[in-house]
Formats: sequence, structure tokens, C-alpha cells
Amino acid sequence: MTLIDQPPTPTTSGQLAEAAEVSSTVTVRRRTVDTVLIAAGIVVTAVLIAAGTLLTWGSNFAGDYVHDELSAQNIQFPDAATLEEDNPALVGYADAVVDTGGEAEAYAAYIDGHLAATADGATYADLGGPEREARAALEAAQAEGADGATIAELQAAYDEVSGQRNSLFKGETLRGLLMSTDRAASHP
Repeated sequence: MTLIDQPPTPTTSGQLAEAAEVSSTVTVRRRTVDTVLIAAGIVVTAVLIAAGTLLTWGSNFAGDYVHDELSAQNIQFPDAATLEEDNPALVGYADAVVDTGGEAEAYAAYIDGHLAATADGATYADLGGPEREARAALEAAQAEGADGATIAELQAAYDEVSGQRNSLFKGETLRGLLMSTDRAASHP
């Protein structure tokens, strides 16, 4: 491809033969190249501006949505003294209302500390077997006609493990939701 401002004008017979040879090549004027490049630049600029605008809108929407949803839940950190005892790393959040992704992540850490203390660190899944065993022992005692004290003792054991398992389920669910909220706010 040859770029020229003006097509050559043949003046001699040698140049005439050369012009005939040149005519078989594609000639593109400088002005045409400039126009194509400028048009491509304008299109790319428009696409980038549109993408930037949409990404900014999406980010703002996600941040506002997370704030609105968390604010509606009225989740609040405990006072500084309680946090100092439970999790000293969270003292900076004392009495704060959870309404941002970062605060949601911190509150999830607060919940995690309480979950670790429930059932000596056992998980929801870990307590499935003991809960079934306690229920089976209670049902067997009731079926055999055991005395009231034995049934009350077995009922208390079942209620304890069942309560711990339910607390772990609810706590892990809330913790997971808060962690998802943090991810949504941080990475819209």
C-alpha cells in the first residue's frame, strides 16, 4: 500500500510505464487514513465513556442497595466494653450501625467468634449425629415407659444439643449473608 498526497503525473514515456504499473497498486490518500483513524478514535471514546458511565452507575446502585438493605435490618454492634471482652479487634465498631459492606464483614467476624464458643467449636454438621442419638434415646425411653426423671434428663440433653445446632445454623446463615453483602458492596 502506498500513501501519497497527490497521484503522480507521468511526464516521460518511462514514467508513463511506471504510472501504469503503479495504477495496479492500491493508493490511499493520507486524508482518508486520517479520517478512518479519527472515526475509530471517536467510536472507541464513545464506547469507553458509555462503559465507564454504566460501571459507575452499577457501583453506586450496589452501594446504595447494600446500605438500604443493611440499614433496614437495624443491626448494631455492642458497646466498647462488650467488644473489648469478645473481640478486641472490633472495638472501633462499638455502637456502630451496620450499613456498609465493611461493617457487615466485621459483624460477621463478631458472629464467628460467638459460633466458635457454641458447642465447644462443633459445627452444625458435627451436631447432626449427637442430635439424632439424643432424640432416639428420648423416644426409646418414652416408648419403654421410663420414669419421669429419666425422660426429663434425656429431654434436657436433647434440647441442649438441638438448641446448639439451631443456633449454629442461624448464626452460620447470618454470617454467610453478611459476608455475601460485603462481597456485593466491594465488587459490584
